[in-house]
Amino acid sequence: MKLNKSLIFILLIFCFPISSYSQEVDKGYFISPIKPGVRNYLAGNFAELRPNHFHTGLDFKTGGQEGEPILAAADGWVYRIKVSSFGYGNVIYLKHPNGKITVYGHLRNFNKQLTDFMRNKMYEAKVNELEVYPEPGELSVKKGERIADSGNTGGSGGPHLHFEIRDSLERALDPLLFGFPEIVDNTPPTPQKIAIVPLNIDSRVNGKFERLEVTPVYSSGSYTLPSTIQITGQVGLEIQSFDQLDGASNRNGFSTFELSEDTTMVFSLVVDKVDFNYTRQFLLHTYRNRFTKLYVQKDLRFDYFSPKAPNTGYFELDPGIKKTYQLSLKDAYGNTRKISIPLQGQDLEHNVNDGPAPSRATVTYEGHILKVKAPISPNGGLAKFYVGAHTFEMLPAYQNSQSRTYLWDMNFGIPEEIDVCSEVVIVGINAKIPADSEHLFANENVKIKFTERTLLEDLYLRVKQSGSSSSPRIEINESSENLWSEMEITWNLPDYKGDKEKVFVFQEASNGRKSFIGGTWEGESIRFKTRNFGTFVLSTDDVKPTLTPVRINSTGLRFTIRDNSSGIDSFEANVNGKWLLMRYEHKQAVIWSETQNGEPIKGPILVKVTDQAGNVAEWKGTL
Repeated sequence: MKLNKSLIFILLIFCFPISSYSQEVDKGYFISPIKPGVRNYLAGNFAELRPNHFHTGLDFKTGGQEGEPILAAADGWVYRIKVSSFGYGNVIYLKHPNGKITVYGHLRNFNKQLTDFMRNKMYEAKVNELEVYPEPGELSVKKGERIADSGNTGGSGGPHLHFEIRDSLERALDPLLFGFPEIVDNTPPTPQKIAIVPLNIDSRVNGKFERLEVTPVYSSGSYTLPSTIQITGQVGLEIQSFDQLDGASNRNGFSTFELSEDTTMVFSLVVDKVDFNYTRQFLLHTYRNRFTKLYVQKDLRFDYFSPKAPNTGYFELDPGIKKTYQLSLKDAYGNTRKISIPLQGQDLEHNVNDGPAPSRATVTYEGHILKVKAPISPNGGLAKFYVGAHTFEMLPAYQNSQSRTYLWDMNFGIPEEIDVCSEVVIVGINAKIPADSEHLFANENVKIKFTERTLLEDLYLRVKQSGSSSSPRIEINESSENLWSEMEITWNLPDYKGDKEKVFVFQEASNGRKSFIGGTWEGESIRFKTRNFGTFVLSTDDVKPTLTPVRINSTGLRFTIRDNSSGIDSFEANVNGKWLLMRYEHKQAVIWSETQNGEPIKGPILVKVTDQAGNVAEWKGTL
């Protein structure tokens, strides 16, 4: 079969635009927030892929200790400040005369002026966590002024400073481009694996509709793939890679990928600015948070490709035509590593070595393509796809002596069943849910409400209910798939007889571990919201949290608090009937008191801790 051909990169006359981002970088404007003028080391950097998010700043190492002085990187004023047990923890946002914003996260404590300011605000509001936006100029700071001490608060995995530089619209910029000589990097990025992936139903990689992951081979300062990859139709490139700074073992990210043929630039991908409204888009931009996709996707809202065109990053070669492409990986310091990627065009082949056959037919989903691999059957090889009232007979896309592989484009309809001669396969897809629109799916067991921001891309919804009336389960797609924002689920359970007052929805991992989701009972149904796919179960939480005193005296109160099911929701303390500020460090499971003006604690004490299921633990005493 002859293909429609030529390289689809849109090499034809285009100009790479010069990014206006370079005009936003004021080199030398900011000093290092830690030990300026002294060698510093990073545990993380901008453009680093983290589980379920993209890292938007620099993580300065503090020697595994808390208490390192944190300095204002430039003159400015505090325009936002927050005391929190999660996220960035205790965090300061400074606004500067050049319009930029700097962020200092996971702080142990603020300086005295800011500590007093926040404590008074918290006593006014009677809340244990608070975010405040001071008036411009209300809390001014000077470059190099000590504004806080480093810590390990919030979602930090160890003591360090999280530092960001943002533009006036709160978009994160790469701080290393602003010039911090304390950070040394002469080491180019390192590729780990290259993946070649089919992009439509007529695409093949080495004859198969299947992603191929290859480990590049290092030789004489550069990398190459160990062999030429045969491609048919349109395929895309993905890469797993990392960067390292001098003197540090951490595996960090980097921002720039450039692909060229000979000396001609084909396209570039530069992650130079991140809008926090779209950070979860990185889940679409990556494959399972490990590989960066180097091709444009229609639902991706990032504007990092140049040129940005529908087929940028798509490869397609005529049969027999061989080309070698150069992929350059560049970090913020310009250190570059090159990878040679040899590709050769190939006709569609019917007989393909696809390994041993499965014992029964397997069904996988690659975007909108349904793939069925079945063992060879003596009853023939013509599969029947049943779509609504229609039946479509199809030959295998390819086969070998043991198995046959069938492909179906679900844009033309979703099959209910597929007869592959050896058995009838139930596909299990309930509906196609389009991205960027509100949609309500409903059957007798479940209603799922999607907003225009729920999905990263079009979804082929798979809902399966199982278990018993006393222990029901519902599976919604796979936990490896991602959502942009929450979906709302109403789960109908007419036969459930448990104590609904203390029964909630939990997400269950493959190892059996349960994470609290919550939910509200409405008659025979429970309604809940989640930002994850996976398996959901009901579980009872009627056990109070534990509240254990560690220190009780006139200088302060200290307790450990724990809840092993739904988790801690809130806590409060009163002395002589007056509200008392309690601080919280969830990683240590500790709360402790702070009086407003250092006055001693005296009189009747009541401390309450409430978990997310509404169970309350109390401690009473008198000083």
